[in-house]
Amino acid sequence: MGPYEIYIALSAFFAQGGDVLYLIALATFLMWSLLFERMWYFRSEHKHVVREITEIWEGRAERKSWSAHAIRNALVSQTRERINGSFTVILTCVALCPLLGLLGTVTGMIAVFDAMATQGGNARSMAAGVSQATIPTMCGMIASLSGIFGTTLLRRKILYETELIQDHLTMDH
Repeated sequence: MGPYEIYIALSAFFAQGGDVLYLIALATFLMWSLLFERMWYFRSEHKHVVREITEIWEGRAERKSWSAHAIRNALVSQTRERINGSFTVILTCVALCPLLGLLGTVTGMIAVFDAMATQGGNARSMAAGVSQATIPTMCGMIASLSGIFGTTLLRRKILYETELIQDHLTMDH
């Protein structure tokens, strides 16, 4: 199957599912782009951030006073913010996808009721509305489930790295 055939198949699928599919596709693209960005951060930038924060902390002469404790907490908080990055936006996209699917269901059912009202329950005219009602629901659920998988892995990594940075900044001397 060549690129042209894939384009034709996707165009037919989007036409069958309605305009809401474009919103679901956009939310899914944003979600996975941000998930890949977080993965890239942990692979490339995070080591430098940990090294930088550790050097700042280890460069302090004393680490037992109240002010040193406050500085440590500020360093941990800044690092946690960098670690989390766009995680809340990713979670929002995961929650948004099934809701957009539900919106597609409602618009599809409106098309079914419109067909029933104008054409007296013609099965052919109602079938387009039924597919327009079910396809977005399926797409929203699939997008959300894939995002749940990605966010679960990312959440574990965030928690692990946050605990690790707290362990790196010791107050022993």
